[in-house]
Amino acid sequence: MKIVTVADMVAMEKATDAAGFSYDQMMAAAGGALAGVIRDLGPFSGPILCLIGPGNNGGDGLVACARLQAAGLQTIPYIWRRKGSDDPLVAAVHNDVWAEEDPGYARLSTLVASAGAIVDALLGTGNTRPIEGSLAELLSAVRDALRRRREAAPVLVQPAWPQAQPQARPPVIACDCPSGLNCDTGGLDPLALAADYTVTFALPKAGHLLQPGALACGVLSVADIHIDRALAPDTAPDLLTPAEAAALLPARPAAGHKGTFGSVLIVAGSANYPGAAAIASQAAYRAGAGLVRLATSATVGQLVAGQLPEPVHTVLPSDLGSLTAAGLPILAPLLATHEALLVGPGLGADPATVELVAALLLGKHVARQRGGILFASDTPVSRPVLPPLVVDADGLNALAGLEEGPAGLPPCSLLTPHPGEMARLTGLTTREVNGDRWPIARRFAAAWNQIVVLKGAFTAIAHPDGRLAVSPFADAALATAGSGDVLAGVLASLLAQGADPWPAACAGVYLHALAGKLAAAEVGPALLATDIAHHIPQALARLRTL
Repeated sequence: MKIVTVADMVAMEKATDAAGFSYDQMMAAAGGALAGVIRDLGPFSGPILCLIGPGNNGGDGLVACARLQAAGLQTIPYIWRRKGSDDPLVAAVHNDVWAEEDPGYARLSTLVASAGAIVDALLGTGNTRPIEGSLAELLSAVRDALRRRREAAPVLVQPAWPQAQPQARPPVIACDCPSGLNCDTGGLDPLALAADYTVTFALPKAGHLLQPGALACGVLSVADIHIDRALAPDTAPDLLTPAEAAALLPARPAAGHKGTFGSVLIVAGSANYPGAAAIASQAAYRAGAGLVRLATSATVGQLVAGQLPEPVHTVLPSDLGSLTAAGLPILAPLLATHEALLVGPGLGADPATVELVAALLLGKHVARQRGGILFASDTPVSRPVLPPLVVDADGLNALAGLEEGPAGLPPCSLLTPHPGEMARLTGLTTREVNGDRWPIARRFAAAWNQIVVLKGAFTAIAHPDGRLAVSPFADAALATAGSGDVLAGVLASLLAQGADPWPAACAGVYLHALAGKLAAAEVGPALLATDIAHHIPQALARLRTL
């Protein structure tokens, strides 16, 4: 599903109108879809208050009002700066209240105080101006009334047992976007009314998925209004959907055996971070790999085997708990017998380990230290041919200190940085990375000729040919130590099962986040990484039913 700009959407609507499906028909479809979502969210504890603006967004809201009233739901349109009797959409509703006839917004405050739900249909996707004047006063009145309602809500406390309290704030449903959201940049006006649900039409807009505005959209739904989605530009980013993620998963034939589903070689772990190796190994198995081989130190291997008996172990030389380049001759023959390689989780930053990463991934010897800085030497190492590759965590940190960096890896390897690691790899600041995530992911994917999985809320996946896919998930349940190790294991597992790098990246990101969502629904919002890993089979099963 493409993510479009406002200009893209305007062009698509124009083409749809020219093809014979009129703007009025599109508005009727949009309003009907909005009304359907509102009905499904009910029943509500009070009337539905619809805030109606002067443009097409307000028109969508009026259509929804008329549908809701026809269905017998108590619905009150509160209309701001719209035509009166000349507007057939206004004529189709009753019980309407006009802002111009409500001095001081006293009636509005009363309506908010008793509303069971609030629909925001004031400003649409095309608005880019600051909220000011009478609209600023109107939204301030709504916000103040909601605050008073929250403060006045009675609270019954039972100290020995947590009990849910009645919701003091009615759910807010935004029509197309919260008023005050810049739908191209994600910028958010300070007076914007944050939504619990947003129903957008035809396709999501960029601002729905860019911060800070994305988190003001709540749960995003995309309603079909009979605009051909193929009209979107081919170069537009893709928002991953369940059906699309399911279609990217590798086949799993019933007659398959462990060889059918591939072998993953994982180079991970150190004395300080033994758990990362275990978490990545478990995730690779849970995502369907037939065999997982963990190459690590004897100490880490023993710790992992005590809690996870399934991986096969290869012991690598270590020095004070860190892997060394002496392990390269042991790893080299294993590369040809495994369908995927994961390097990085929990390796640590010891210079001896950086030397191993440089030799294995770049074919470079590394001088131990000169003036506290690591330098790649001119002495080449015979680098074996690598299977499809995932580089994560300390594998990325090692590359950041080496001259060739990610550009020296085999093309279309999967790199999985969080914003801090991306900053180290690029020389930018973390703030710069977070402030321009999509262009930065695209820029460096092209510069390095690699697939960049830039983690975080709405993870961005960039291909060197310019493709960009965006995860629809922003879930604090995934913000736990080891969550990235789970993702790395999932990606390596999908590669081992035969997925090409781009489908593996897109399907793996979706699968990982869905597993976190399922885990949070069962366990609660504060997860262990192993909770996420345990729910991967459940997430796979759900996707494979589509």
